[in-house]
Amino acid sequence: MELLKQRIRQDGRCFPGGILKVDSFINHQMDPMLMYKIGEEFIRRFKGEDFNKIVTIEASGIAPAIMVGYILQLPVVFVKKKKPKTMENMLSTVVHSFTKDRDYNVCISRNFLTPDDRFIFIDDFLAYGNAALGIIELAKQAGAHIAGMGFIIEKAFQDGGKLLREQGIHVESLAVIDSLDDCQIHMR
Repeated sequence: MELLKQRIRQDGRCFPGGILKVDSFINHQMDPMLMYKIGEEFIRRFKGEDFNKIVTIEASGIAPAIMVGYILQLPVVFVKKKKPKTMENMLSTVVHSFTKDRDYNVCISRNFLTPDDRFIFIDDFLAYGNAALGIIELAKQAGAHIAGMGFIIEKAFQDGGKLLREQGIHVESLAVIDSLDDCQIHMR
């Protein structure tokens, strides 16, 4: 997706340790027109898949997931990083955040992820695949089927994409970063 790659080149910032900061247009301040285009691109890439729901995880996956759900008129559910006092009948697992270097007990209501669901998972980044592995675990607990996983940006050098593809998951990444060595952004 050339528009996204241009924005990464123009506004993305690199930090030591393999960190790419895109907070001025994706995951802090958001560009709604770019998010809409991202939603359209995910729909194009998952056109052959059969799904009835969009799933994401708080918080940065919510905007692109909402765009996909809005365009397709499908429900969007986000996995929570903190258990609400009112949540009953929940599924949960532990996910490690690369960016924040901490573990989260993530949860979703069994009412919103069921054996009848075939979903695509949408998120902002794919690095080591920790969030995606958590979603796979929740899907197993629910008996739901993952039709695909879409990521705005994949850091190919951190092997999460390789791990997911080896499991037979349909993975789509809109921009693939091959390297952030010497704080230079090298895209495919």
